[in-house]
Amino acid sequence: MEHVDVAIVGGGPAGSSAARAAADHGADAVLLEKGVPRADREGRGPDSTDAAGLLDYWFEIMGIPRSEFPEDVVLSELDGAKFYGPSTEMTLTETGIDAAADTFGVTFHRARFDDWLRERAEAAGADYRVGVSVTGVETDLHGSPRHTVRLANGEDLAADYVVLADGPQRTVTGETLDQFLPVGRSMGDIMPSNEVNHIAYQEHRRMPEELFTPEFIEFWWGVMPGHTAYPWIFPNDPPVARIGLTMPIGLDIDDYDRSEWDLLRETDEGIPQGREYVERLLEREFQAYDLDDFPLVEDRGKARGTETYPISSTRPIESPVGAGIAVTGGAMGATSAFHEGGDHVAVRTGTLAGRLAATDRLERYNDAWHRAIGDEILRNVTFADMVRDWGPTDWDRAFTTANDLMDARGIKADAALQGGLHGLELVARYKWGKFGYRNGKYVQLREDDYAV
Repeated sequence: MEHVDVAIVGGGPAGSSAARAAADHGADAVLLEKGVPRADREGRGPDSTDAAGLLDYWFEIMGIPRSEFPEDVVLSELDGAKFYGPSTEMTLTETGIDAAADTFGVTFHRARFDDWLRERAEAAGADYRVGVSVTGVETDLHGSPRHTVRLANGEDLAADYVVLADGPQRTVTGETLDQFLPVGRSMGDIMPSNEVNHIAYQEHRRMPEELFTPEFIEFWWGVMPGHTAYPWIFPNDPPVARIGLTMPIGLDIDDYDRSEWDLLRETDEGIPQGREYVERLLEREFQAYDLDDFPLVEDRGKARGTETYPISSTRPIESPVGAGIAVTGGAMGATSAFHEGGDHVAVRTGTLAGRLAATDRLERYNDAWHRAIGDEILRNVTFADMVRDWGPTDWDRAFTTANDLMDARGIKADAALQGGLHGLELVARYKWGKFGYRNGKYVQLREDDYAV
C-alpha cells in the first residue's frame, strides 16, 4: 500500500490550498479528487460551482494579495453591492472593513480559480490526482500510519494525516468523523445535508447591454420564502451575468402565504424550481423586456449554461486533531449561505490545515482557524440568526432603517439615534447576538466532543 505524509480528500479551494501548503513545507502530499465535467473546462476537475465573488477584505482572509490574483480569473471589478427589499433598496460602495485592495471586490470565474489553485499546488510539489473517488477513511489511533484512505478502485492509501475538504455534502467527512463520536451520535444527526445546507441554482445569461451593470452585484431579499433565501445577479464578462438564487432545502409551500411573496404565485402547488424563480425575477425587474432578451449562454457552467450546487448554511465544527484529521472549508461549515460564498475561508482553513499537518503540529489547527476566520464566522452567524423569521415587510423595514443607520462604510457612530427605535433594536440585536457567540461559541461540535 502506498504511504504518504498527508492525504487530502477533495480538490476545491480548501483541498488545493491544503495540498500546496503541505508540499511547501516538505510533506509528501497527495490530493484525491473524483472530478466532474464542466462545459467551460477542459477535462475533469473539482465541482466548481459558486456565485464566485470576493470582497476587498476577503483577500486578506484568504492570504492571497489582490496583486497576486490572476487577471484572467477576474470577470468584473466591483464598485459596490445593491440590496433590494420588496419595495426598498440600499447601496453599499464600501464593505466598512479595512483592506489593502482598492476596489469593493471582484466577481471571478470559479473554474479558472480552482484550476489556478491546482496549478499552485502542483508547482509546490503536491500530487493532484483527478478521477479518484474516496469511499471512506479508516483510522487506527495506535497504528503507524494511522489512516487508511479507501479508494473506489481498490488502490488504498496509507497516510499519517488526513485533510477533509469534500465540501458541504460531506460524503466522506460524515462517516470519517462518526468513528470518533460517542455512541448514539453521528454527523448525519448533527449536520444532515438535507437540513443544514442550502441549494443554489444559477444560469449564465446574456443581458441587454443597456441593463448590464458590471460594477455592482445585486441581491433581492424578502421576495421568496425561506431562511436566507434570495435571488441575485452577478456580472460576468460583459454582457453576460450569472442570475440565480439560494434557498433552504425541503421547503413546504403550505407554510407560506403565497400572496405575501413577490416570486410566488397563487397557483403554485409547490416551491418553484430554480429556473422558474429566475424567470420570475427577470419578469419582475425588467418588465419592458421578454425572456428571449436574456438568452442562456450554453457553453458556460456545468451543463448548458446552468448549475445547481449545495452551500453550507450551518454553524462550523472543530476537528478531531488528536486523531490526525482536519476538516476544512464547506465540509466544516465555515462557509455561509448568508453572504453567498466561502472561497476565502475555504482557502484559509485549507492552508492552515496543510501547513500544520506537514509540520506535525495539527493539534494547533482548531485554535488557528478560530483566530484566522472567527470574526467572519461571528458576523455571518449573527446576521443569519437575526433574519431567520423575517418576512417581506421585515426586509422593507430593515432596508429603510438601514439607509438611516449606514453610510457607504457601514454603521454610523450615531446610528441608533438616526434609525429611531427600530434602529436601536437592530443594532442591539446584532451586538447581543455577537456577544452570545463570543469566544467561539458559534461552534456546534467541539474538539472535546470527540472520543480521541
